[in-house]
Amino acid sequence: MLWTHTGESFFLIAGGCNTEWMNVFLEELSQAYPDDYLLFVMDNAIWHKSSTLKIPTNIGFAFIPPYTPEMNPIEQVWKEIRKRGFIVK
Repeated sequence: MLWTHTGESFFLIAGGCNTEWMNVFLEELSQAYPDDYLLFVMDNAIWHKSSTLKIPTNIGFAFIPPYTPEMNPIEQVWKEIRKRGFIVK
């Protein structure tokens, strides 16, 4: 996660992309910024919408519509990576 206006970043080296790791990330982030409200603009990955996802009270989600890669800039990065022959899971 990167705050573009300050250059500050927050990250977690995770063991995968799943609900368990998303819960760990959200909890760590919430504890690091307890006085802030953080809004994530998210795609519709299954671990972003799981019924077992625990969203702290100071974090909110806004979801982009499905099948709109033009609204999700990272999709252009994945497209270029695939074009160069790398496998993206």
